[in-house]
Amino acid sequence: MHIEQIRWSDQSGWSDAASDADLVLAFADNDFFQTDECYVQLRERFPSARIVGCSSSGSVLDTRISDGDVVATAVKFERSSVRLAVADLAAGANVREVGAALMAQLQGEGLRHVFVLSDGLQVNGSDLAQGLNQAGISVTGGLAGDGTRFGKTWVMADAPARSGCIVAVGFYGEVAVKSGCFAGWQEFGAERVVTKSEGNVVYEIDHQPALDLYKKYLGEQAQSLPSSGLRFPLSVQADRDSAALIRTLLAVDEDARSLTFAGDVPQGHLCKLMRTNLDSLIDNAGLAAEAARPAAVGAAGLCLVVSCVGRRLVLGQLTEDELEIVREKLGDNTAITGFYSYGELAPFSDVLQCQLHNQTMTLTTLYE
Repeated sequence: MHIEQIRWSDQSGWSDAASDADLVLAFADNDFFQTDECYVQLRERFPSARIVGCSSSGSVLDTRISDGDVVATAVKFERSSVRLAVADLAAGANVREVGAALMAQLQGEGLRHVFVLSDGLQVNGSDLAQGLNQAGISVTGGLAGDGTRFGKTWVMADAPARSGCIVAVGFYGEVAVKSGCFAGWQEFGAERVVTKSEGNVVYEIDHQPALDLYKKYLGEQAQSLPSSGLRFPLSVQADRDSAALIRTLLAVDEDARSLTFAGDVPQGHLCKLMRTNLDSLIDNAGLAAEAARPAAVGAAGLCLVVSCVGRRLVLGQLTEDELEIVREKLGDNTAITGFYSYGELAPFSDVLQCQLHNQTMTLTTLYE
């Protein structure tokens, strides 16, 4: 596996790049990414590659996070190959069925893993994960970001970036894939019950307007909703014996007094607010790297980072510390790229099935 990483900026354009690649992964929080010209320029540089990527809430190149540019990682495989399946969401589309159809397109001999990039605002990530799981193949990935603006997200899939798009990348052959997904958030406050919800929209918690509850806990920070809500995600579980999932706030509706989350928050489920500290987030990034570390020490490969925008808001200037601990755990021979997201797709460490997570550091490593 040969890997080359390049960057585009307003000042200097693209850094130099070779043309021989099977896969190019591009991430950006920049209007240039949304233009036809961005894709055209990548295609000129990598004429034979499958080119995929998405908008971000911060783009990762090695242990650096950047905004206002485009980062791209070109991969040439020695004993593996890739295929794409792409879907554009129509109005009222069943996202679960779309996910299942994408996986069906990729089914074939030697399929080892699927990495998915999805629109981050038009797609219910919980429904997408359920559809992706029907094939029985390991899946990781994430939901595209838009900084902390929550306006529109974009996905590139062998064509100029567009909204409402989902792309699944299938890896075949002798590629070895591992993943790690850890959070580092702690519950606080009273245990409550979701008393009225529809999908990922919560109207009432303990028979009170959900938005009012959030505003009560956020105090002065409530003026900055929904972005300030990223600092206080929701822990959701069916009952006290079930594994809890973290849900990130995406939008608020002042008229309905409701909250919209990145994934389902089923009615009748238990919930608690969550918070964290800097050390816990960084330590859990290290746990994710340990879970994704290859068996062969010092092997050359690629690490795909999907970390939540909420973690970046909390970590602030220390955000790159969670990338540095990933580098420390994986070693210098592993190239690192990825993005800060509106949701992460990955299995728990002890199960195969992918789920939508929020506020996690999710890593996917690929080695030949």
